[in-house]
Amino acid sequence: MTRMHNPPHPGEVIREYLGDMTVTEAASRLSVSRVTLQRVVDGAAGVSPDMAYRLGTALRTSPELWAGMQLQYDLYQAGKIKRTNVERIAA
Repeated sequence: MTRMHNPPHPGEVIREYLGDMTVTEAASRLSVSRVTLQRVVDGAAGVSPDMAYRLGTALRTSPELWAGMQLQYDLYQAGKIKRTNVERIAA
């Protein structure tokens, strides 16, 4: 699997899916707090496995879509960090 160059945070995509719906209304439909969903939409929090299932059900997508999107974002961000003193374990 190739990594996407600078993938978007899943919150950006959620915002597009919501269209004109408010975060408050969407949070109510997802049965999460407005603050919880707002943090994801703003990119301040990631999509948890539970949230991935909620989004999958509500938006008629798969939970794997949201979890995968979060993983791609997290891997890209982690790849920008310089790591020192890491030694190989296997040949």
